[in-house]
Amino acid sequence: MKNFLVWMAVTVRLFAADATIDVIKTAAELPSIVVEDASINYTHLISKKFHKILTNDLHVLSQFSVKDSYVHIDFPTDASHKTNNDVAYVLRYRLKQSNEGLMLCDVKLLDVKKEAVLFEKKYRITQQDLYVFLAHEIAVDVNDFFKLPSVNWIKKRVIFSRYINPKQSEIVISDYSLSYQKVIIRGGLNIFPKWAHANQLSFYYTVVGEQPTLYRYNILSGEHERMAVSDGMLVCSDVSSDYGKLLLTMAPKGQPDVYLFDVITKKTERITDYDGIDVGGQFLDDEKRIAFISERLGYPNIFAQTIGEKSVEQLVYYGKNNNSCSTFRNYVVYTSRETNNEFSQNAYNLHLISTQTEYVRHLTATGMNQFPKFSSDGGSIIFIKHFQRQSALGIIRLKENKSFLFPLKVGKIQSLDW
Repeated sequence: MKNFLVWMAVTVRLFAADATIDVIKTAAELPSIVVEDASINYTHLISKKFHKILTNDLHVLSQFSVKDSYVHIDFPTDASHKTNNDVAYVLRYRLKQSNEGLMLCDVKLLDVKKEAVLFEKKYRITQQDLYVFLAHEIAVDVNDFFKLPSVNWIKKRVIFSRYINPKQSEIVISDYSLSYQKVIIRGGLNIFPKWAHANQLSFYYTVVGEQPTLYRYNILSGEHERMAVSDGMLVCSDVSSDYGKLLLTMAPKGQPDVYLFDVITKKTERITDYDGIDVGGQFLDDEKRIAFISERLGYPNIFAQTIGEKSVEQLVYYGKNNNSCSTFRNYVVYTSRETNNEFSQNAYNLHLISTQTEYVRHLTATGMNQFPKFSSDGGSIIFIKHFQRQSALGIIRLKENKSFLFPLKVGKIQSLDW
């Protein structure tokens, strides 16, 4: 599988502003851009990896026709390399090391036709292994220079739990392309990590032992704070916008239900009350309601309930075995099983709905597509795709109607958050 795969056409207009509406696929004339390496006193291996990541980021922006060719050139010249005269812009970087061991990066954006410098900036990082996030920051700055829609989510970190042995799992932090990975929690069965705050300096996760226990872990201090304990099961599925409330799935009496948990008082309020399975609560519609998974129809499906009320509304009428979902404001992305093969792998595809329309937008068409999560601005979705014995982390740009895949080399993921 290629490191970077675009598998949906370029798009230019929508029927309406609603993200669930189908997109018209037409040819779009995007400005062309190429990345040039002007690094000095840095290993060729690192500078080429940096080139690849930065080029991939520009692809993900979905606002340029990106040339994948690798070019090395002197940094001072303001002219385009002779092999790049057919592009509109050149993004040139120079990696170097300071006397103190810091990784420095000079960047300039060139207008090829005018032979003019449009944008220059100097960057530095203290840890060389974080150069992946440096590339992401440069891509965001280029995007912002052109006053394009925000893509700050590119700089966000992904957190996931992966199985390594029976009853053994690790919690790992990575970038969205999986180019950077760092194990944060080892030992035991550590599952369902969930960022505790937008600054991504702490997260919740469950340790499965005699009693499932929910912890909050501070990345800077290494402090573990025990938040809740429950018999049966205990999972944090969502965090409120003010970070003061959690949605927990708990089963103190054997049947799982969705609870609202106050982070300060550590008191719980039961939201769903069903003699069956209710799990995976997600805040919905300005956090006045929740979406959740329930087997009330005899198979998993997506329902909604107003917090403090008893009535339940079915949200999804398309697909069977709709076993996971993520929300952003009034939007819900969910996984649906679309085949029923007894002796071969079933297809699970992603679909997008809005609580304000009845339209269903199909986001994927092949393979097993799982763990969908909205970006912080709601404009993109991250997910895991399994197809023909290969796995990849996928990104769907909703307005641009584009998808990208990055190879997954980390084993079996149990759950993830963005």
